[in-house]
Amino acid sequence: MEHIRLFADDAGESHFDDVQIEFAASEYISSAPPLELSSMFAATQFGFMNAPAGWESDWHSSSGRNFFVVIHGEWEVTASDGERRGFGPQSLLLVEDTMGKGHKSRVVSDSIVAMIELADNRG
Repeated sequence: MEHIRLFADDAGESHFDDVQIEFAASEYISSAPPLELSSMFAATQFGFMNAPAGWESDWHSSSGRNFFVVIHGEWEVTASDGERRGFGPQSLLLVEDTMGKGHKSRVVSDSIVAMIELADNRG
């Protein structure tokens, strides 16, 4: 399984990166067989976003490290290096471009997105 990471390099240019999510057998409940779990990350807030088709932003950097899970609809995000990617249902996007020019966003179709604000630590 993988998620997409949007980050800023040292010069402030934003880029996409494909990140593989690793799983390991873990005892989740002592009375049941192990489950495959990924690493856990500290979060500070969780909420949902309802975005109408046609909404779009100008260039902006992220206010913090935010993990987006598209539940319904489709988004398009453009990194400052010019790469554009689409995100539909079940897409996972970690946004970490908190400096520099940032990115642009556009809602292609009415969307519901889960938004998880991560702690500042990187892992």
